[in-house]
Amino acid sequence: MGLKLRSGVLVTDTDYGAVLLDEESGAFWTLNETGVAVVRAIAEGGDAEAAVAALSREFDVDRATAEHDVSCLVSELCASGLMER
Repeated sequence: MGLKLRSGVLVTDTDYGAVLLDEESGAFWTLNETGVAVVRAIAEGGDAEAAVAALSREFDVDRATAEHDVSCLVSELCASGLMER
């Protein structure tokens, strides 16, 4: 599944993760470190599978947990208009 952040969505790192800012609406989302790993993997040209692999590798979580977490975050970001399929 091809995923990408929508044009006009900026990612800014913070001490505890990152913030996604929608330049059009001014809305923002805060992400913890695991959320950042997912978004970065996708932003670097990966897909959901790449995000699952990054989450499993960086946070030592099992594949089923990583798949669930990636699916939930991607669904929320798409529903919010920050990410496109």
